[in-house]
Amino acid sequence: MQSFKQRKQCSWPEKVGIIDMEVYFPSLYVDQEELEVHDCVSRGKYTIGLGQSQMGFCSDREDVNSLCLTVVQRLVDRTKVGYKHIGRLEVGTETIIDKSKSVKSVLMQLFKDSGNTDIEGVDTTNACYGGTAALFNSLSWVESSAWDGRYAVVVAADIAVYASGNARPTGGAGAIAMLVGPGAALTFERGMRATHMAHVYDFYKPDLLSEFPRVDGKLAIQCYFQALDQCYQLFCRKAQALGKTGNWKEFTIDDLDIILFHAPYCKLVKKALARLVLNDFVRNVDSEKYKTMETFSHLKLQETYFNKDVERAFVEFSKPLFEKKTQPGLLLANRVGNMYTPCLYGCLASYIVRSSISDLLGKRVGMFSYGSGLASSMFSIIVTTDAKLLESLHTALKDQLNYLELRKKVSPTEFTSILKLREQTHHQAPYSPVGKVEDLFPGVWYLAYVDSMHRRQYEYEQPDPVNGTPRQHKRTMPKENLIEPASKIQGHGENGCSHSVKRTVTTPTSLVVADTITS
Repeated sequence: MQSFKQRKQCSWPEKVGIIDMEVYFPSLYVDQEELEVHDCVSRGKYTIGLGQSQMGFCSDREDVNSLCLTVVQRLVDRTKVGYKHIGRLEVGTETIIDKSKSVKSVLMQLFKDSGNTDIEGVDTTNACYGGTAALFNSLSWVESSAWDGRYAVVVAADIAVYASGNARPTGGAGAIAMLVGPGAALTFERGMRATHMAHVYDFYKPDLLSEFPRVDGKLAIQCYFQALDQCYQLFCRKAQALGKTGNWKEFTIDDLDIILFHAPYCKLVKKALARLVLNDFVRNVDSEKYKTMETFSHLKLQETYFNKDVERAFVEFSKPLFEKKTQPGLLLANRVGNMYTPCLYGCLASYIVRSSISDLLGKRVGMFSYGSGLASSMFSIIVTTDAKLLESLHTALKDQLNYLELRKKVSPTEFTSILKLREQTHHQAPYSPVGKVEDLFPGVWYLAYVDSMHRRQYEYEQPDPVNGTPRQHKRTMPKENLIEPASKIQGHGENGCSHSVKRTVTTPTSLVVADTITS
């Protein structure tokens, strides 16, 4: 395969970003209205107070390894990228089931038949921020002297579960795999990245024998908004310095066409968008557009974190912006819940699916990533102007999100029992899972057994035909339709280093690997 250093047509990869995405969420969910009744809380506490309608969760048949095995195999099979054409694989997760062995090393079994072991990357961990850190690392690899012309795959996956109580309705689970390289449908703007890091105990997991975190709810909200303020202010200064607004004018929320946030729960996202408007207001209190908000002209940002009057006023003021620039991205957050590391990228997938291709072309997307502890970044993505390239991604994501309608609703009583079982058997060895395999989606990996030495064995559920299920028709792709390695394809798409990805939206054919894998 031709390496990056041998390329003559361009010395730097152009339009580096997300070429394709694969979204996976569990087949089981609980209805939040029913959960309100079961938990004997006031009506609307979860659905209105948190803004959640459903919550996805895993039985003991799925863990973070199986989620990642499923989403990576689906991405590679659907795009036909070929395992030998992947040079970096990195996993962002906070769901730790082994303090030494990485999830990435488990995924290497998918590469066995290709003979490819030359793959950089391991796992990256910091609460919900790990997926973003893994993505930044992979983007940097493609843009570095270490890049050999192959693709990177970034996986963000987690199972978010809480002890019974007020936090439990903010759980969720899922995995997202992203194919990264040049000539992407979603390009990351160079220089448009702002980061804020700090040491706090807002959310953490000191008990390694439990899936449940320790959470200081009030502090967590304050830290989220403080990080948002810091990132947004620095992001705006960098954007202005780079001349991103034209005529070097001040960068504001108006310069972002789409704005997506890490979404622990949907109500917080509505407040986050309002918070950005508040930031712009404080910088421009004399602007005519804020004339109706002049009552708050004396405000200092650090004094407003728990000011309900300010919060209500700016949530209402920013409502049209929220409905246009943010709300379409909350489909997965509302119906699956907080997936932790994949959450922000689930918002990106949701916004793409719920928008027309023509409305997305050329748009600038503002992204805010947050992980407790804390680590946070704001960055921007430019959507391609190539309608054909975007249509391929749009179609694939729409097909994936159709699985929301094919899930199995579980009663709150059964949901509670399943989570109790997970709690009791967490890190138990030996252990044979009891969850029903037939409840899983077809074409997924699942946990088959944990032996006495805590070695986990996985099996693959073949994708049997089911009426009404997307991707249920197996089909093979001719050799000429396989994706070529990025270093070999030149002169296509929007630049001399681009590529044309051939995708299928039907059931991916299974890899030729053993049905049972011992990790």
